[in-house]
Amino acid sequence: MVGSGVVLTSLIVLMLAWMQLRPAGPETWTDAEIDILRSLWIESLPPAPRDPSNAVADDPLAAEFGQHLFFEPRLSGTGTISCATCHQPERRFTDGLAKGQGIGMSKRNTPSIIGAAHSPWLYWDGRKDNLWSQALSPLEDPAEHGGKREQYAAFIASESSYREMYEAVFGKFPALSGSPAVDEVFTNIGKSIAAYERLLLPGRSRFDDYVAAVVAGEHKPHAALFSDDEVMGLRLFIGEANCTQCHNGPLMTNHEFHNTGVISFPGEVPDKGRVAGVREVLADPFNCRGEFSDAAVADCAELEFARTGAELIGAFRTPSLRNLENTAPYMHKGQIETLAEVLQHYNEAPLAMIGHNETKPLRLGRRELRQLEAFLDTLSAPPATADKWLTRPTRELAHNGREN
Repeated sequence: MVGSGVVLTSLIVLMLAWMQLRPAGPETWTDAEIDILRSLWIESLPPAPRDPSNAVADDPLAAEFGQHLFFEPRLSGTGTISCATCHQPERRFTDGLAKGQGIGMSKRNTPSIIGAAHSPWLYWDGRKDNLWSQALSPLEDPAEHGGKREQYAAFIASESSYREMYEAVFGKFPALSGSPAVDEVFTNIGKSIAAYERLLLPGRSRFDDYVAAVVAGEHKPHAALFSDDEVMGLRLFIGEANCTQCHNGPLMTNHEFHNTGVISFPGEVPDKGRVAGVREVLADPFNCRGEFSDAAVADCAELEFARTGAELIGAFRTPSLRNLENTAPYMHKGQIETLAEVLQHYNEAPLAMIGHNETKPLRLGRRELRQLEAFLDTLSAPPATADKWLTRPTRELAHNGREN
């Protein structure tokens, strides 16, 4: 009996020692972990980098003009399609479809443009290297806006309010007597839309409130903000699941291109992705080094040092993880309907149909996958953009030309 008492006492002592040494619970974060959380925090997002290729990128008058153009259905071959047809503010500037639907069906899923000003590449394959060039592409795509640049230039010239706004930003409207003048107006349409899109920034989510409390050392407030499952999902995100290898920084993207073994869209051959996109952007007359750019060649380092190797076969741009619950379906062609299915895809990491899948199986259990999904749902938030920029301007404002 004495021996048993000694053993029991020893066990109690060891248990008390373990309870003192172990973390207090899911809310306890090490200094190294807090540094990672801070790096993902929206407060760590710097201002959007300047765009040397667009001289009016941060001009408020250009942004106002661009807002009108963004919501203008007459900038299309049928007079029925605007940028907002696919980039709907109420859907975090996506459309809820597997592939964008304009005059016809586009080739890929509509990505959100919130925070796009921070990305050096646009589109899933990065075939554009600036916002204004990207804005121009759908205007002439027969499956999207389906119009001609001559039509758009003539439309601006004929609408007194739009012509007035154009001249307030770019000076006297040119005589549309040849392609140089048409190209100039067409380019400036894109640069104005880009100035507007630079105002679309991600807002502060519940995750960001949680990180703020953790950084401030406020245990009870941050414990009230997240459930245990959400905390454990966050731990998996920055730890065992290794999500931050690609989804890092305040926008939770490294702005790079990766092959993650996503299956092809039904009935289609595998998409070549970035390996084709990089060739397009290098040859694009509207790229940073092109004749329509306002940048010096020295300003175009991303283009100069863009990777072009075979490892880019089947690779696509890493999307931001902010607002996932508002932007389904997922992947470059909307192949996956739900966030749970996306996580299962990464849990299995199947062989790629083209190129090489860079990911490795996560091998997480069902509960861990649910916890990871619970965390990802905390990243949703309205954009940090004034409400006046999130709707189509009234006709009265268009005719006045300026906001009072």
